[in-house]
Amino acid sequence: MTIAQRLDIRKVDPEAYKPMMALEKYVHSGSLGEALIGLMKFRASQINGCAYCLDMHGQEARAAGVDQRKLDVVSGWHEAPALYSAREQAALALTEEVTRIGEQGVTDATWQRVQSAFSEQETVQLLMGICAINAWNRLAITVHLELPPAAKA
Repeated sequence: MTIAQRLDIRKVDPEAYKPMMALEKYVHSGSLGEALIGLMKFRASQINGCAYCLDMHGQEARAAGVDQRKLDVVSGWHEAPALYSAREQAALALTEEVTRIGEQGVTDATWQRVQSAFSEQETVQLLMGICAINAWNRLAITVHLELPPAAKA
């Protein structure tokens, strides 16, 4: 079964993505590192079920040096804490709680974990990154954004 793309946002209104791209530029301008950003975006996209973003951010994370095993196991990171650094665990915990904000909000335990692993500036960048990927996921899922052709091996 093929799902047809419903709408091409860039074609309809090229200006629509400009604020989102400005937010992306901000998120990537800080000290979080591309590997951590890729891991966070991948996890949020798993939770949201966004195939387009999983494809994109899986490639980006691997290009940034994230080990394939970390990507394979990330939905069960709680069960494999030795595989992830304290910063990665804190970022993943915050990613999950912000992505599922309506379930329990962000717990004090997760917030304390984030405060222990990140500066306030990095926390802002992380939070903005989580919000950005959730917005991208919602856009891509709503319009059934088509996957690009697979890269040739």
